[in-house]
Amino acid sequence: MQVNGALEPFATSRLDALPLDVAHAREMAAALFDPALHTYTGGAPEDPEALRARYERQSAGSPDPAELWWNWALRVRTDGCLAGYVQATVRGAPAELAWVVGTPWQGRGYAKEAAAGLVRYLRERSPVTTFVAHIHPDHVASAAVASAAGLLPTDEWEDGEVCWRRDVSREVAPGRAAELRYRP
Repeated sequence: MQVNGALEPFATSRLDALPLDVAHAREMAAALFDPALHTYTGGAPEDPEALRARYERQSAGSPDPAELWWNWALRVRTDGCLAGYVQATVRGAPAELAWVVGTPWQGRGYAKEAAAGLVRYLRERSPVTTFVAHIHPDHVASAAVASAAGLLPTDEWEDGEVCWRRDVSREVAPGRAAELRYRP
């Protein structure tokens, strides 16, 4: 997951997920400028200086040694622009996921691709086995992203949001599915 203390990048078919860096702040501020992005999460767009300060805090890592903050900026390969981010807050086996794609890039499946890519990456390269996201019940697009990443809504709520979850420790490996069905 980390090489020499640095987070590794990963890629999907159309996106490069780059470890978040303070140098991304100016471009990300422009990509995430739309107040509509905060309709369901609250807050407001941050200017480059505020975003830089936040990225410095995030890059420094959690003050809690039992918690890891993994953040990636999403670069669209065809145009070379930063379009949003994905993140995972990891506490052992569970990871809390989040994603944001700027308004100009929405409707193209980038958030779904990025979230599914993040889950795949974490499954392959980390001890994470449980993926969680908290989604406002009216945020249909974010629910579709969670679903694309294999998360399912639960009956749990937190701060007015539905808890979506995927526990891969309970999933059967593809090669084992037939073996478990056949019982002579």
